[in-house]
Amino acid sequence: MTTAGRERPLTSEDSCVVTTCGRRIAVRYLRLASTDRPIGRVTLDVGRDQGGEPGVWAALTSDEARDLARLLLLQAGLAEHDAASHEAGACRSAQV
Repeated sequence: MTTAGRERPLTSEDSCVVTTCGRRIAVRYLRLASTDRPIGRVTLDVGRDQGGEPGVWAALTSDEARDLARLLLLQAGLAEHDAASHEAGACRSAQV
């Protein structure tokens, strides 16, 4: 499996991520056939946790999916920056 710069490997399916706590998050494309025009949605399915608690799902328009992706990337960047700042501070404290 490839880590692609991540601490944990991706699952064998390109459309799923398994979290550290065992939840499987699947991202897929849903196309609803309609006689007058097709409807397409990006689906996000957060599966049951390890204790069997039910998950949730959402169907997003393409614009909503892009907004969600933007927010996820923004928050991931903030989390990485915060972790890097914390590690740098720990290194400085250890050197003193």
